[in-house]
Amino acid sequence: MANVLTAFKANRTKIWVGAVTLLLVFYLVVSFQRAVLLMTDPNPVAKAIGMAYLLLPVIGAWALVRELLFGARTERLAKILEAEGGLPEDTLPRTPAGRIVREAADLEFEKYRAETEAAPEDWRSWFRLSCAYDAAGDRKRARAAMRDAVRLYRTGSRQA
Repeated sequence: MANVLTAFKANRTKIWVGAVTLLLVFYLVVSFQRAVLLMTDPNPVAKAIGMAYLLLPVIGAWALVRELLFGARTERLAKILEAEGGLPEDTLPRTPAGRIVREAADLEFEKYRAETEAAPEDWRSWFRLSCAYDAAGDRKRARAAMRDAVRLYRTGSRQA
């Protein structure tokens, strides 16, 4: 029982991603089925609604695949950096509630921004910059920087 609990704690995020993915797939299948039912109705308005409704599962499936690939690629890069000893250490001070102190994150961010400006073709610097954006609370830029890291890695800029 202790092993199961340890395995659950170690893979908690993956388990939740899997559960949410299964729920989304179920929703997409039901949406697709409802769209097909509407398109087989003799009423032209129902057919039109069914065709429009068919877009939901298509867009949802595209977004799901895109996000799962992004997560898998990000995890692959993190494992490479971890093996190289290049992951940024989480040494930032925290509030009593466990949140990162914003001012400290902003100071740490400047270090990674300068590193990325010095080596703009190195995916490792973009990965670390993404972590710094995330620590500073800027999720939108964190994802953009991580997309740049993945793109650079995939296009062959794998050497430091």
